[in-house]
Amino acid sequence: MAFPVRLAGATALALLFMAGCAPSAARSADTVTASDRTALVPLAISTAGGVIHYRVEMAATPQEQARGLMFRTSLPDHGGMIFPMVPPRFASFWMKNTLIPLDMIFIRPDGSIARIAANTVPGNLEPVDSGEPVSAVLEIAGGGAAANGIAEGDRVSWTKPRL
Repeated sequence: MAFPVRLAGATALALLFMAGCAPSAARSADTVTASDRTALVPLAISTAGGVIHYRVEMAATPQEQARGLMFRTSLPDHGGMIFPMVPPRFASFWMKNTLIPLDMIFIRPDGSIARIAANTVPGNLEPVDSGEPVSAVLEIAGGGAAANGIAEGDRVSWTKPRL
């Protein structure tokens, strides 16, 4: 019986250690350092008016996707976050703990934009749905899609960073 007790004690210690090392959800955007953020990924959107270039963070892990852009007080010009969905699926996002309005751009597996949810309301807990299976969701500053002439049907491409 000593083995399970030791195993339980070791597991409890490991969980405490991991909890102490995990990023705190209560941290504000102002306390997040550059090393806490993922590498920036080049992203291009082909619109009727030309190609718009962005450099976005990639939320690749479940933890990064759960945190998303929560607690940020701003986004850089032509910045944002891409959420890859492998395999493609219906996506639903909310604005819990999100302090700034965002445009959510739902991207089909062929790279075309299926839907744009413009100027989503900070803190709103109502789900924002893709409406169809998507391979990614791009979040940019609220109003950015309209300001840059981004529309449904436009094409999005990005480069996955090498690990």
